[in-house]
Amino acid sequence: MNDSELIWHEKSRTEVFRTPVFTVTERTSESPDGRRGIYIVNEAPDWVIVIPDTGETFLMVRQWRHGEKALSIEFPGGVIDKGEAPLEAAKRELMEETGASAGKLTFLGSMNPNPALFSNHVHVFLAEDLKFSGKQDLDEDEYVNYMPVLKSEVLKKIGSWEYCHALMASAAALYMAAKI
Repeated sequence: MNDSELIWHEKSRTEVFRTPVFTVTERTSESPDGRRGIYIVNEAPDWVIVIPDTGETFLMVRQWRHGEKALSIEFPGGVIDKGEAPLEAAKRELMEETGASAGKLTFLGSMNPNPALFSNHVHVFLAEDLKFSGKQDLDEDEYVNYMPVLKSEVLKKIGSWEYCHALMASAAALYMAAKI
């Protein structure tokens, strides 16, 4: 089979449930040989992750994650606002969560968090030459601490209970690939 024979075609899309952060849709799609299936897809805005590199450390954030019911140590990041470019969102999220701005922001890549279930993408940026204002500008429902963490500790502990966010591991892989 060649790749063109793997492609399904969406025939209909129905909104099942809308929340402030994502919409659940039911999609009826047709396989290459004419079979139909119903699939659930979560639609959400794209996100950014920023990897603040200070030399020996990454500037990390610690915040509560409701799904995990635990604190998580992560790279700064968040939702891209409607009409906002990923680069601008990366600058904004870095400043909001850490009070830092980057003299240099490098795009490392984009990926889908889970292409079986999600329609959005996360865009990863490397932030270097950081300057600190010392003032966070958090959203109303955001409670975030920031701190430098040795790069070796972050890379060693990804996948542990403290570093449980899978997208952080994906972002770290893009970072390591850029540094090879």
